[in-house]
Amino acid sequence: MDKRIGAQLYTVRDYTQTIEDFENTIKKIKDIGYKSVQLSAIGNFEAADIKAICDKYKVIPACTHRSWQEYTENIDWSIAFHKAIGCQIAGLGAYPNLWNGISKDDMVKSVEIMNGIYDKFAENGMTFAYHNHHIEFMKVDGQFIMDYFLEKGKFDFIVDVYWLAYAGVDPAGYIKKMGKRAKVIHFKDMKIVPGEKSHQMAEVMEGNLDWDSIICASEEAGAQWAMVEQDICQRDPFESLAISYNNLKTKGFY
Repeated sequence: MDKRIGAQLYTVRDYTQTIEDFENTIKKIKDIGYKSVQLSAIGNFEAADIKAICDKYKVIPACTHRSWQEYTENIDWSIAFHKAIGCQIAGLGAYPNLWNGISKDDMVKSVEIMNGIYDKFAENGMTFAYHNHHIEFMKVDGQFIMDYFLEKGKFDFIVDVYWLAYAGVDPAGYIKKMGKRAKVIHFKDMKIVPGEKSHQMAEVMEGNLDWDSIICASEEAGAQWAMVEQDICQRDPFESLAISYNNLKTKGFY
């Protein structure tokens, strides 16, 4: 596993909507110490501009999150975009219909489509990877959707440990189950707090997840990248990213 820590830009999405803000954000991320990024929820920028800024600050665009519509309706453009920015892992944030519930036929069809997307990227020397939330651990015909994706899919995964824990699944155990298909691990912690909603997202190692087991499983699986993500921050998101970065340095990351 590459121990150069990455930042999932969804954490700072409010600061990446213009090209000027995007560059300022990349600079701030690099100043914290991050060496790579996941390009998610950024503005609609030209690939050449993204690459120029990442190159300027020596930040690796390790993976993306792009839309279902892009992958299903404009796959050739998407492949060209990933090639142009030098990104090897094309990510999908979620299958769009899951939150409304899906049938077994829908589940089968979704995998067929994603396998086709994977094949197209593989033909061009890249991979396509699916990012989980908790919703993939609904059962359809007695089987977790995520287990079906793993069993029938060719595609790889961007594994979010927070959402695994939220779904009642052991993050380390599931990463091991995925093996080499767990290409990117989203490092995000869960903290218990007072109130009706008794948990919240937290900086890495500031919550209750077992990071020694998660890191060990990620290394055992051969995951390529660790990406720090915090969808909702309780302070300035750049400060949150700095806390996570500094905590991970104590575990041998840099």
